[in-house]
Amino acid sequence: MTDTPLLEVKKLNKSFGPVQVLRDVDFSAYAGQVTALVGDNGAGKSTLVKCLGGIYSIDSGDYYFDGKPVTVHGPRDAAALGLEIVYQDLALCDNLDIVQNMFLGREIKSGLVLDDISMEQKAAETLASLSVRTVKSVRQHVSSLSGGQRQTVAIAKAVLWNNRVVVLDEPTAALGVAQTAQVLELVRRLADNGLAVVLISHNMNDVFAVADRIAALFLGQMAAEVRASDVTHSQVVELITAGRSGDLGLRQNGAAA
Repeated sequence: MTDTPLLEVKKLNKSFGPVQVLRDVDFSAYAGQVTALVGDNGAGKSTLVKCLGGIYSIDSGDYYFDGKPVTVHGPRDAAALGLEIVYQDLALCDNLDIVQNMFLGREIKSGLVLDDISMEQKAAETLASLSVRTVKSVRQHVSSLSGGQRQTVAIAKAVLWNNRVVVLDEPTAALGVAQTAQVLELVRRLADNGLAVVLISHNMNDVFAVADRIAALFLGQMAAEVRASDVTHSQVVELITAGRSGDLGLRQNGAAA
């Protein structure tokens, strides 16, 4: 880990017509760390992530990757940098197996023929590197997988292409206790393998279980970016619901403390 964020935005602004959704947002994610992005519904989390991923254009602000200024015009630019977003709906195809899902749109070919052996080997190696043992075979159809297994496949797909930043949108939503524990273990392992992980979650137990840092959005502004070890559950809840907790967070005039 270094003191330089792998991904950073400064003074980011985004509006849709007359509605300003993000206002002067600063956000950073570090290699080897899990940064939890928290905030109430409508706080701007999804908009921020889509700006990072190039789905939405940025009205103004600076975008840095690995300490260098970059311009992201679309998802291809973000992917070229090494940023992958795993959305809550996972975007997996039930009628395809794990290998076919992981290589969908990026199939390996040998001449004009699909190289199934290479794809199967790489899929198995990726799952093994993440210590995923809950999947019996990489040729299982996704329709046969549990919610936790689907989430692990989606995450493995995200890291298959040597991405450096992985954004996970509510990865434990609708999962049981055992499946949640498995996914959180995988999230922690991603960071331990040197990736910068951004975890979007409403579950404070999940956040404090794996996060190194917490970034709290409030009504389109960054209320605080803090080390998880420096705050309590109740302080984070106050930042989410009021934008302020004691001396931490936004002042009444909207300026950051």
